[in-house]
Amino acid sequence: MTRTTLDLTTAPSHVVLAAAGKTVLRPGGRAATEQLFQWANFKPGNTVLELASGLGNSAIDLAKRYTVEVVGIEKDEERVKIAQSNVHAAGLPLQVQIVTGDIFHLEAMPQQFDYVFAEAILTMQSPSAKAKILAGIYDRLKPGGIFLSHEMVARDRLMQIHQDLSRVTRVNATPLPELEWIDAFSQAGLTVIHHQTGEVGLLNPLQILRDEGLANTIQFFWTVLTQPVVRDRVLTMRQVFNQHRQDLGYITLCAMRPIQ
Repeated sequence: MTRTTLDLTTAPSHVVLAAAGKTVLRPGGRAATEQLFQWANFKPGNTVLELASGLGNSAIDLAKRYTVEVVGIEKDEERVKIAQSNVHAAGLPLQVQIVTGDIFHLEAMPQQFDYVFAEAILTMQSPSAKAKILAGIYDRLKPGGIFLSHEMVARDRLMQIHQDLSRVTRVNATPLPELEWIDAFSQAGLTVIHHQTGEVGLLNPLQILRDEGLANTIQFFWTVLTQPVVRDRVLTMRQVFNQHRQDLGYITLCAMRPIQ
């Protein structure tokens, strides 16, 4: 579902891709998310806070698969309403809550969690904004709690990558090098215990097929082919990803708030 007033020429790239029917919007795809879940080793009854939970799909999936309790925080009130409807349709109102909130003000959340989960959130922030969000994540984790993160990593030509990504995504895309991500977590008091990097496959046809399945993949490419604005945005994004494929990738990180 998209807003009728949505301008796809200026909308952020993730909004354009979602409007085209893409459901997996993370740089490393489902495989990278699955790696995070393996590291997490969820137990029934664990509590999870998901940042920028969108339409609630990830929260619902987590609750179903691992019998965890999930609170999703989402700023867009319209998306919150849709997510809440999706939660009820899935029969999970006792396990999943989607609430309106701001990831820059996590102190407003009334509880601490065993896990905080966020994908493709920090990359879009300035250094100071990254630090503020990470500080909030630390605060919302129980001692010994785990932060699961999936972002973009830049290996070289950082300024050029930032400029090119920001131009085509319409957001302040600022991926960091691997060691700078780890340092940013450390500065917030979080200890990285696992991390992994790989290639960005967001617009790679084979990864799209793996992530979306055959029916959704056909629908996505049909939309791209038949809607000129969507086609132009997607092809421009793919061109930049290919241009920087040697220096641009994804990173998954599993970090702990130390037990004090």
